[in-house]
Amino acid sequence: ITRYFSDPQYYFQVNDQYVRNKLKIVLLPFLHRGHWARISEPVGGRLSYKPPLYDINAPDLYIPLMAFGTYLVLAGFSLGLYGKFSPEALNWLFVKGMVGWFFQVMLLKMTLFSLGSGEAPLLDIVAYAGYAFTGLCLAVLGKIIWGYSYYVLIPWTCLCTGVFLVKTMKRVLFAEARSYDSSRHHYLLIFVALAQFPLLIWLGNISVNWLF
Repeated sequence: ITRYFSDPQYYFQVNDQYVRNKLKIVLLPFLHRGHWARISEPVGGRLSYKPPLYDINAPDLYIPLMAFGTYLVLAGFSLGLYGKFSPEALNWLFVKGMVGWFFQVMLLKMTLFSLGSGEAPLLDIVAYAGYAFTGLCLAVLGKIIWGYSYYVLIPWTCLCTGVFLVKTMKRVLFAEARSYDSSRHHYLLIFVALAQFPLLIWLGNISVNWLF
């Protein structure tokens, strides 16, 4: 399989239709009735995957990066409402967001590694991990508009992100695993889904503290 780490442009081949449909899948994975497998094609005698522009299940970096930027803007605005905004606080939130993204990447990477698969391209995993910020944006926006809505939106975000990652890893990433153990496979998927709750609740807590 072609590894796209050397071709970052692959992850930015998107259009408006792709972005809309991808956001629906990430935010409402229960409603996705299509398949989750990526579309492959032969390129230069090797098996490759079609870019996001032609495959809704392909990972992209446009949405995660835009969501991360939006998350920082909303977080800064939220701090401003409470009179706590400062450039230092925004820098702190940037570091916190990057650490959370890194933890998510490591979670997915170690899960694949434990199954004997190290073949998934790193940027694929970075992209899948970054989709969590789309739901976080909604949760933070809800908190800004009406504080109590956050306590509904953040569990929903955790649940949907967990379902999205489980579906993705089951149909896409695990397809490249060299070994398969059904019971171990299922336990790892459950662990990935449950791990979204503490991680996203931590990221959704807009403060200048590392914890809460």
